[in-house]
Amino acid sequence: MTASNPPRDESRIHLDSTAHIMTSISSQLASQLSLVSLDGRRRPGPPALVCVAHGSRDPRALNTVRALMERVRELRPGLPVHLGHIELNAPLLPDTLAALGDGPAVLVPLLLTRGYHVKQDIPEMAAAATARTRVAAPLGPHPLLVETLYDRLVEAGWRTGPDEATRRVSGVVLAAAGSRDPDSATDTRRTARLLADRLGVPVVPAYASAATPTVATAVRALAARGRHRVAVASCFTAPGRFATECAEAAPWIASAPLGAHPAMARLILHRYDQTMATPVTTEPALASA
Repeated sequence: MTASNPPRDESRIHLDSTAHIMTSISSQLASQLSLVSLDGRRRPGPPALVCVAHGSRDPRALNTVRALMERVRELRPGLPVHLGHIELNAPLLPDTLAALGDGPAVLVPLLLTRGYHVKQDIPEMAAAATARTRVAAPLGPHPLLVETLYDRLVEAGWRTGPDEATRRVSGVVLAAAGSRDPDSATDTRRTARLLADRLGVPVVPAYASAATPTVATAVRALAARGRHRVAVASCFTAPGRFATECAEAAPWIASAPLGAHPAMARLILHRYDQTMATPVTTEPALASA
């Protein structure tokens, strides 16, 4: 006979729901009041935050990005949050910027390293728009990214606080998309070092395309060093073909993509705030971690 959960007090459920609704209304009201000055005139709102996603044919990617944006909105009520894709999905970034007219916006790439999209595609689309735009740095490398990678590994089965014998035979392959830009590889290596410090085991970067080593090659390299308990950490924002292929190469466990993790939402807002706090120059530079 299975034990059943005791019924919850219906009045308690009602009070919980009412409290949640009142908190939401209070947050929205506070956001609206902050836009009104003491003399009753409306203050200009904050520049829009435009999340710039790569785009994917996998429908899970778009759903994941939307869920991540909802977390951002929950953390910062009153901040206009929009979505624009570089390719493959609507809305495309130029269309999103066109809809903003000549208003101000901060573009936050939902990309994890520097590369062609961050250095060329996004700035060129921003320059062609009438909106007054600034481009933030990509999401990685950053400790909040590493926090997400760690949590996803734990969810997949990575033991927290392993003993020394377990550490000696363990390792992680950090699976990333890959790029021909050397700065992208530099950023991925830095993320790998930060994750290695967190886990206490070697972390080897590997790539799905455009760079080496592959995940399978990195797994073999760790095995040659006596590391036979190897996990694959998915350094992808959302599910897609590359993330799936890298996970399939895992000899043990593979973590889920970063997704709508709370730390990722905080990281997006950090990049937005960081860009807003950076003085505008004639040739804006991407903010660092």
